[in-house]
Parts: sequence; structure tokens; C-alpha cells
Amino acid sequence: MVRVVLGGQGFAEFLARHDAMPEPYTDEYVKLVFLTPGHDYPQPLDLDLVKATMPPEAWPVLRTYTVRWLDREQQQLAIDFVVHGDQGVAGPWAARAQPGDVIHVRGPNGGYTPDVTADWLLLVGDEAALPAISASLMSLPPGVRGIALIEVQTEADEIPLRTDADVDVRWLHRGAAAPGTTTLLDDAVRGLEWPAGRVQAFVHGESALLKSVRPHILHERGVDRADVSVSAYWRRGSTEEGFRVWKSQQTEAVMRPGAS
Repeated sequence: MVRVVLGGQGFAEFLARHDAMPEPYTDEYVKLVFLTPGHDYPQPLDLDLVKATMPPEAWPVLRTYTVRWLDREQQQLAIDFVVHGDQGVAGPWAARAQPGDVIHVRGPNGGYTPDVTADWLLLVGDEAALPAISASLMSLPPGVRGIALIEVQTEADEIPLRTDADVDVRWLHRGAAAPGTTTLLDDAVRGLEWPAGRVQAFVHGESALLKSVRPHILHERGVDRADVSVSAYWRRGSTEEGFRVWKSQQTEAVMRPGAS
């Protein structure tokens, strides 16, 4: 993982949008805008104007990332990137990023905040969810109990996690297996000795978790749907554009009358 710290022009406007959100989220996310080299873009950047006046090959690429931390005093925010060599757009950019590089940031938005009134918290995810899990753990006060199940490649990919809460962090190593191909997280949740009381569950990562961990938590463990935050952050073999199409189809299937 590579951490890039952003700041500079427009931070005050970003902070105003941050403060306008209905509540603080620990999975607060932004959209990073990657411009296509060789094109002159309108300043200030207007994506609607770009799409209306420029050819499709000039349209910027957007990628969604969690805000790892926000420092008001220093006027900075940090983004953690999972880098798989030269694959993708955002990872290679982060690996090459140098002080002075410019990137446009849209947002923020969010959807999850740990419920400290729950008897315990369950946090499940792979590297893509690790920034949100890290931010959630750091936000917890003393006395909160929880279990975090996190999949990474090897022990060398584990990172220090700060929390004042009583959280049992369990790292799962997939070794040589490709990301998104194992059942490590599903197996770990199913084999978990389930503590008593009301649990709030956060399960985010590769899309397979929606078909494995989500039904297990809802139907076999009997967790109330209101206490479950489950979302795919990515889908193996798909770009973010293709992933958004797939995700909208899943939403339509759930919303369709009579769908199960």
C-alpha cells in the first residue's frame, strides 16, 4: 500500500463539503479525477463541460477511494492506495506520485459510522477496506468491543492499527493466491465464535462477499439488516466503470418486486 497526502488549492472548499455531510463517517470517500495526458482542460475543471465539448478519449477517469485521515490544522488529507504493479490507473499514479503533482478531488461522501452502543462490532474486509477499517478503529472510544478480520497477502502487508477500544484484530494471509479468489474472509466469519449481544457488522471488499458473508450474517446469524453495512468496493476482473454497471444491476435486482 502507498499513502499519498493531499493538500493545497481548494482544501477550504473540500472542508466545507466535508462539514456539510449529515454526520461524520469513518468510511468517508472521495472520487479522484485522473486527467488524460495531451489534452487541455477548462479551468476550473468542469466535468460536465468536458463531456459536452471534448471527445470521449479526453474524458477523465474517476476512481473512488476512502479518506484515511483528515488534518484540519495542516489542511491535508491522506489516501491509501493498493498498488498491484502497473495494473489499473490509480495504483500506478500513486506509486509514481511526487510532491507538487496535481490531482482533482470530488466529494466527500460516506455511509458508515461505528455504533458504539452495540454490544460488539464486527469489521471484515480486504486491502480495499483496510483504510475504512483503520479509520473506524481509530475513532472508537475505550470500552467498545469488537473483532476485525482483515485479508492481506502476507504478514509483511500487515500495518499497525491504532485504537483505544478492545478489538481483536485477526490478519488472514492469502499467500500466492490472487486478490478476490479466496474464501478466507467467508470461512473466518462462519467459523467465528459469535459473542453474545447485538452486533453491528461492517463487511466491505471484493464483490464475492455480497454472496457469501452477507447472507450468512443476515440469515444464519440473525443480525438485523439495520445493523449490517455490506458493500462491494471492487469486483475482480472489472474496471471501476464496469463495476459501477454491475453494482447498479445488483441494486436493481434487489429493488425489483418479488426479488429475493
